[in-house]
Amino acid sequence: MKMIYLDNAATTQVCREAAEAALRLMTENYGNSSSTHGLGRTARDELKKARATVAESIGALPDEIYFTAGGTEGDNWAIQASCHLMRHKGRHIISSPTEHSAVRKMMESMEAQGYEISYISPRDDGAIHADDVIFALRPDTVLVSLMLVNNETGAVTDIAAIAKALKARHSQALLHTDAVQGYMKIPFTVRTLGADLITMSAHKLHAPKGTGALYIRKGLQLSGLLVGGGQENGRRAGTENLPGICGFAAAVIAAKEDYTLHQRLQDLNKLARDTLGETVPEAIFIGNGAHHILCVSLPGYRSEVLLNYLDAKGICVSKGSACKKGARSHVLEAMKLPANVIDGAIRVSFGRFTSDADILAFCSALADARDSLAHR
Repeated sequence: MKMIYLDNAATTQVCREAAEAALRLMTENYGNSSSTHGLGRTARDELKKARATVAESIGALPDEIYFTAGGTEGDNWAIQASCHLMRHKGRHIISSPTEHSAVRKMMESMEAQGYEISYISPRDDGAIHADDVIFALRPDTVLVSLMLVNNETGAVTDIAAIAKALKARHSQALLHTDAVQGYMKIPFTVRTLGADLITMSAHKLHAPKGTGALYIRKGLQLSGLLVGGGQENGRRAGTENLPGICGFAAAVIAAKEDYTLHQRLQDLNKLARDTLGETVPEAIFIGNGAHHILCVSLPGYRSEVLLNYLDAKGICVSKGSACKKGARSHVLEAMKLPANVIDGAIRVSFGRFTSDADILAFCSALADARDSLAHR
């Protein structure tokens, strides 16, 4: 039985380009980039090239890119360091109940430290709107942290509009966005987005797990994350994960060179919606934004049961974020959807290797699940 993988928002198959780059850095150019001998200098050159590649992908300067262990670390670092930098200017933060757990848990931590968090609820489209952010803005607001693309619904928040609104009001608040699901899927640059801090992750991009990056706007004197050696310009000590970093850069290049990717993702999304509209007309689509994520609900069915049925057919989808481990979706609850819609929701997410046949097989299997499970 062929496996059909439609859970690319959780993680992705490592592409050939990234795997080959990582293998080369493990078996050939395996030096420590901090070493002064020839192999070390070669490793340092590899690191420099990878940093330039990731920086160029978002229109940043190379010294604005700091490699991390992934999206969670980037989010944690951005929030903690921003609050520390702004600690004498206020203790108010704006965020949302629909954020990834990496942000939500950090907000709970900041609340325990005496910060006040204003949680902005999404509107019907699942996105956070600039007007609602500005309504919550206060003179003592020091940080706004909102994700670019929601990892469960694909809803896109207009970070650029929020950045412009903050600037127009001469707000002191720093703007951080978790762009893990949007990076290389929603076109942006640091200039067009306007955020001070941007979190990215490699394994959502067909690169190895355990690597990511944090963009820190030049001139922002953010404190470091780890102390020790002088790696990452003294802000994140520890020998760099060069195989992962170079795999990350190779995946970025591959994505940039795949000129049809954005159109293919859009076509896959439309194919899934159109086919389900015909074969499973009772299905409810939740959110509408990024083309690589489709959240669909079968009210009256349990998502866990649907997932098990699809899994038995060799089709991998998810209930929502892979980080929640069975809990009801806080994102869909924040959207104030009916309980039966939330409980019947599944997330289907596409990637570079998803085919039309994969989509059609999923739609057929979901129709079979509806019929087979109807009387259980």
